[in-house]
Amino acid sequence: MKTSTLYLLLGLTLVGCNSKNEQSHETVTKSASKSIIDLSHSYSDKTIYWVTAKEFKLDTVFKGQTEKGYYYAANNFSTAEHGGTHIDAPIHFAKNAQTVDEIPLEKLIGNAIKIDVTIKSSNNPDYLVSIEDFTNWEKDHGHTIPDKSIVLIETGFSKYYPDKVKYLGTDERGDHAVKLLHFPGLSPEAATWLVENRNINAIGIDTPSIDYGQSEYFQSHVILLKQNIPAFENLTNLDKLPSNEFEIIALPMKIEGGSGAPLRIVALVSEEKS
Repeated sequence: MKTSTLYLLLGLTLVGCNSKNEQSHETVTKSASKSIIDLSHSYSDKTIYWVTAKEFKLDTVFKGQTEKGYYYAANNFSTAEHGGTHIDAPIHFAKNAQTVDEIPLEKLIGNAIKIDVTIKSSNNPDYLVSIEDFTNWEKDHGHTIPDKSIVLIETGFSKYYPDKVKYLGTDERGDHAVKLLHFPGLSPEAATWLVENRNINAIGIDTPSIDYGQSEYFQSHVILLKQNIPAFENLTNLDKLPSNEFEIIALPMKIEGGSGAPLRIVALVSEEKS
């Protein structure tokens, strides 16, 4: 592991151990010359899941003073792999591909860029991110997407979370509700262009799926995951990120054999960029 990355991880650990008076729900934390931006939604009874998936449930085991005089709290939780801010492991849509626990950490930690399509998707919930969106980013920055980048796509849809009607297109649940989904995603053509012409480590989006809501065959999933490119879904706070020169740490629950998992993902942004 590179020394710089080790220092960044140590910084995250120290932030996590700050005094109990610091609010844990802050989305931006200052650490040395970096801002740490939380790109994850919290898990609760409001967490958004795919319309056919089991939703998050938290059951209290105990909360209060014990007979021996000390305070104690413990819960049980249950959840589908794919819901809230989570990772899609390659095996989710590619036979014999990597499971969550098999994804190399190098794919989940590293330099990142952001593609902003908020203007295009603001009046089009079925917007498909195009090849042109990526090539325009490259023209604006004067170079191609750097090798082994983590690519994040900002559609602006996270502002609707957790309003299911605005974010998913429907608050109905069950198989019939799949046809009612409306939200932006990555076009299969753009997914193909990425795997054939660029060398990215992972991709993420601030909607429920890399494929748009009206997708029937999840082609973008298949194209990316077959190449062992994991996907991060239901991200938030992408509006707080610059378009390039920041880092991502995306650490999912390490579920052996998992096709996906809850994800805590943060961005590290230089002070001059934030």
